Amino acid sequence: MAPLLQLLDAHLAFGGPKLLDGAHLAVGAQERLCLVGRNGAGKTTLLRVLAGELKLDGGEIAASGGTTVAYVPQDVPQDLGGTILHCVTGQLGESGELLESYYQLSHQIAQGSEKGAVEGSEEDPGQRGESSEDQLRRLGDLQQRLESTGAWSRHLVVERVLSRMELDPDAATATLSAGMKRRVLIARALAQEPSILILDEPTNHLDIETVAWLESALGRDLLPEGSALIFVSHDRAFVSKLATRIIELDRGRLASYPGDWDSYRQRREAELETELVHWERRDKLLAQEEVWIRRGLEARRRRNQGRVRALERLRQERQQRRERLGKARLAAESAAPSGKKVVDAKGISFAYEEGARPIFSDLTTIIQRGDRVGILGPNGAGKTTLLRVLLGDLEPTAGRVRLGTQLQIAHFDPVRQPLDEESTVVRNLAGDNDRIHFQGKTRHALGVLEQFLFPPQRSRSPVSQLSGGERNRLLLAKLFVRPSNLLVLDEPTNDLDIETLELLEELLLSYEGTVLAVSHDRAFLDQVVTSTLVLEGDGRVGEFAGGYSDWLVQRKAAESQRKTRGKNGKAGRKDGQGSNTKAKGSEQPSSSTSQSSAKRKLKWKEERELEALPQRIEDLESRRQELFDFLADPLSYQNEDGQQIAARRSQLQEVEAELEAAYGRWQFLEDLQD
Repeated sequence: MAPLLQLLDAHLAFGGPKLLDGAHLAVGAQERLCLVGRNGAGKTTLLRVLAGELKLDGGEIAASGGTTVAYVPQDVPQDLGGTILHCVTGQLGESGELLESYYQLSHQIAQGSEKGAVEGSEEDPGQRGESSEDQLRRLGDLQQRLESTGAWSRHLVVERVLSRMELDPDAATATLSAGMKRRVLIARALAQEPSILILDEPTNHLDIETVAWLESALGRDLLPEGSALIFVSHDRAFVSKLATRIIELDRGRLASYPGDWDSYRQRREAELETELVHWERRDKLLAQEEVWIRRGLEARRRRNQGRVRALERLRQERQQRRERLGKARLAAESAAPSGKKVVDAKGISFAYEEGARPIFSDLTTIIQRGDRVGILGPNGAGKTTLLRVLLGDLEPTAGRVRLGTQLQIAHFDPVRQPLDEESTVVRNLAGDNDRIHFQGKTRHALGVLEQFLFPPQRSRSPVSQLSGGERNRLLLAKLFVRPSNLLVLDEPTNDLDIETLELLEELLLSYEGTVLAVSHDRAFLDQVVTSTLVLEGDGRVGEFAGGYSDWLVQRKAAESQRKTRGKNGKAGRKDGQGSNTKAKGSEQPSSSTSQSSAKRKLKWKEERELEALPQRIEDLESRRQELFDFLADPLSYQNEDGQQIAARRSQLQEVEAELEAAYGRWQFLEDLQD
C-alpha cells in the first residue's frame, strides 16, 4: 500500500539557512509520528507545508488518492466564537450549516415538548413565530437535505466526536479555558475525518489531568480508522505514550527513528558521535591536502590533477557543511547561601474575597535550604496564587508565612515579566551595557548569550522575531545571570526544546540553592523535585515526597487505605495505631520472602537458562536492529504495502517486549547467583 503522504526532496528557506534542505518523508497509514528538533529548526514550518498552508521552494508533496489533512496550530485563534457545535461544524461547509440548523431546531422542538409536558399544555406557538407542526415539517425537510447531500453521515461523526471529546455542544466557546478551546479545535479537526491529523504542541498550557486525558483519547479509537497522526511535542511522557516513530528535523534534513523515545535517544547519540568522528577525519585530510597544494613551483608543475580535483571537492564539501549548533551551556549565578529555613508557613488560607470559597486552607509546611518543591494542580486551581502567598507577595487570609534570612530570589514568570518586543535580544539581557558579571567574571553579553544558543547575529535581532522556545530561553538567560539562592519557576518548560529542557534539569539538580517550580511536565517533575504540593480541590493541599510518579503511587495507597479503614469501621480512629500495625504486619512476610529468595541457590535448569541468556539477548538485539533499519528506510514505504509495514512494526514491538523480559530475567537469575 502506498504511503498516505510523501515529501520528496523538499527545499524551503526564508532568507537564512534552509529550513528544509532536500528533506524526505513518507507517512504510512496508522502511524503516530512525533516531529522533534531544536527551537527554530522549522518544525512548525514543516507542519504547515504538510497541511498545504505553505509552498515549497523546490521538491514536491505527493498524496495518495483521497488523502485529507487537518491541521491544529499551536496558538488558539483569538476570534474563536459561537457555540462549540458552531465551531466544530465550521469547517464542513454546507454540510456543517445544515447540521447546525438541524441540531438547533431539534433541540427547540425537544425543549417545547418538555415545557408542554411540565405545564400540562402545549407551548404557545406565537412565542416562536411558528407552530410545532411547522417546526416538525421544517425538521423533516432538513433531514431530507442531509440525506440527499450525504451530510447525514457527518451528523453521526460530529455526535461521536463531541461525545468522545466530552464537549457540550451548546456551551459558548468564548467562555472556555485555553485548554478546553484546544480540545474544541481538535474536535473540529476530527469532525472532518482526516486521513492525517496534524497537531502542533497540543499539550502546551494544558494541566496534567488534561494531558493524560488527551494522550489516552488519541491512543484509543478517537482517530478515524487507518488515519495517521503527526504531532510536535516537548512533553516526553506524552511522546513516549503515543509515538510509533520519531522524526527529527536537523539542519534541514529529516531522519526517521522507529520505536519509542528511549530508542531514538540511544540511536541519535551514537549517530552524532559517528558524524563527529567522520568530520574530524575529513578536516584532517583537508588540512593535509592544503599543505600539499602549497608546495613549491616544481611540485606544482608535476601535480596530480586527480588529487587537485579531490581537494576542490573537499573544499566545497567543507564550505557547504552545516555544523550542528553546539549544546546550550546553562549555568546559574550563585549567591551567598540563605538561612536553613527558607519558608515557614503555618495554618495558611487564602481567598480573594471575604466569604468566598478559599483557594486553599489550613496549609502548614516548611521549605528548607536545598529543597526542590513542585506545585501541582489543574488549571485555575490556584498554583500561582499559592506560590505568591508562600513568597510573601500576597498576604494569607488566615495563618502566617515567615521567610528565611539572606534570600535572593530569581523569578521566572513569562506572564508577569514580559520581554521588550522592539528591543534586541542582547539589550533585553544587558540593557545599555555590553558587559555583565557572570560566573565570577565580567563577560561580554554576546558571549553569555552564546551559552544559551543565541549566535551573535540572532542576539542582535529584535525579540519580536523569536520563536516561543527562544523567548523562554532568553527569559532563562535573564534569570540565571542574576545572583540567587532561591529560584522560583512558573511553567519554565513551555515551548522549550527537549535538549534544552534536559539541560535545565541538569542545572537545577546541581543548583545549590532552593527551587520552587510550577509545572505540568511530568518528566520534569520526576527528574527535579524532591517533594510536591498538590492542590486537590475544596481547599485541600496535599504534601508528598518525590515527584509526579511518586505522588500517583502515594495517592493510590492513601485512597486504598481510606477504603480499607472504612470497611473495617476504623475511619474515626485518631491515633492511627490500627493502620500502623497493619503496615508493620504486611511488611514482615514480604521481608521474610525476600530473604528466603536471596538465600536459595540456582536450580540446574536456571543455571542452564542463565548461561543461554546472553546469546538470546544478542540475537534479539540483532533482530531489533534489522527491524529498525527496515522501518527507518524511506524506500521500505515505497516497496512494501501497508500490511507488511504494520506487520514489521508489530514484530518490533514483540521483539522489544521479549528483550525487556530477557534483561529482567537475566538480572533476577544473576541476583540469585550472587
